[in-house]
Amino acid sequence: MTVAPLTIAAAQFRPRADPEANRRAVDGLVRTAAGREARVVVLPEYSNYFVDPFDASVGVHAETLDGPFVAALQSLAAQTGTHIVAGMLERGEEGRVRNTVVAVTDTGPVAVYRKLHLYDAFGQRESDWIQRGETSPPETFAVGGIRFGLMTCYDLRFPEIGRVLADAGATALLVPAEWVRGPLKEHHWQTLLQARAIENTAYVVAADHPPPLGVGLSAVIDPQGVILAGVGSGTGLALADLDADVIDRVREQNPALRLRRFRVVADS
Repeated sequence: MTVAPLTIAAAQFRPRADPEANRRAVDGLVRTAAGREARVVVLPEYSNYFVDPFDASVGVHAETLDGPFVAALQSLAAQTGTHIVAGMLERGEEGRVRNTVVAVTDTGPVAVYRKLHLYDAFGQRESDWIQRGETSPPETFAVGGIRFGLMTCYDLRFPEIGRVLADAGATALLVPAEWVRGPLKEHHWQTLLQARAIENTAYVVAADHPPPLGVGLSAVIDPQGVILAGVGSGTGLALADLDADVIDRVREQNPALRLRRFRVVADS
């Protein structure tokens, strides 16, 4: 039986050091996306709280999965009939915090991913503040014939993450991010997003912070690497339809997942 295409939105905005303002921004973006028939809405990394550079306030404002940010997402999902995916600062162990992606419905979280690859690159040291996630089975959830897999930001530079999600049945990779601007960084962002789509014959949906700190360029990309919808440098939504039949056709024409000779093995 053919499944109708599913509308998804990548929501681009700049989270601030103000949890209430961030929740208001999320509320407005999700309601607008739902009004345009989106059933899944993807928000950026650190959507509940962000400060640059990181300081002790990240520990103060990190939340648990039963805290006010996830509760607000759950209520909003119930009101709009959506699945909401967002990056957040989650309370960790021994005074540290986690960089977490949570997928939320009207019943609460249905998938939770804690960032595996910390951004200790390009002069940054995320590991000074963030507790690295443990390798564990991939985090996925399904809506309307599409299985979504969770990853975030710097993970994009590690193709093994996308491949493990594809092996777990993911046909769309969701990438909340705060992709910091810098020389060639916009090029890296767009190239890697399209590469992850092409090599896994899967949709990729990425939501970033806009400039001046992030590169923006949030996008929905199809399994052949074509950008279906995007946002430039401001706050906004990229909306497009994901079609399970398209995935089947692309994977029939290009059975790269089936023909490969190597498998991904997790390293502790």
